[in-house]
Amino acid sequence: MEFGWINIFGAVIVILMLIPNIVYAITNKGEKNLCENQLMNFFEQIGRYACIVLMWLPFFVWKFGFASVLEMMIYMVGNGLLLMAYWITFAIYMRRKNTGLAITLAIIPSCIFLLSGILLRHWLLVGFAVLFAVGHFYVTKKNAELIRSDH
Repeated sequence: MEFGWINIFGAVIVILMLIPNIVYAITNKGEKNLCENQLMNFFEQIGRYACIVLMWLPFFVWKFGFASVLEMMIYMVGNGLLLMAYWITFAIYMRRKNTGLAITLAIIPSCIFLLSGILLRHWLLVGFAVLFAVGHFYVTKKNAELIRSDH
């Protein structure tokens, strides 16, 4: 299976990942990023926005698609399960915030971006997914530590 110049499945995955984040942002308006490491904040943000775009646009990919039906199934089922885990974890986190859940919410999107990039052989997405994973994990962990030390 090959895509044209847009991966609709990737766009839907991004939208489904953004919905709980938008809800969280609306319901927690006063919450700020406490991480003062500007390099890691930069890695997180550049990685995040690049992955969001690269999930549905195949920049620098000459053949955008799957090598086999099995890879397509792994992409669909794997991302579906990861999205389900993300939404469930988010629902629990909204009721009971803790460091473990926050870290889980940092790891799952990174896994989605990595899985998608690897299966689509979209190496630019893989690179930015790694950048995002490192930055997002660090910033999330640092915020959790700083919030915990405040209480």
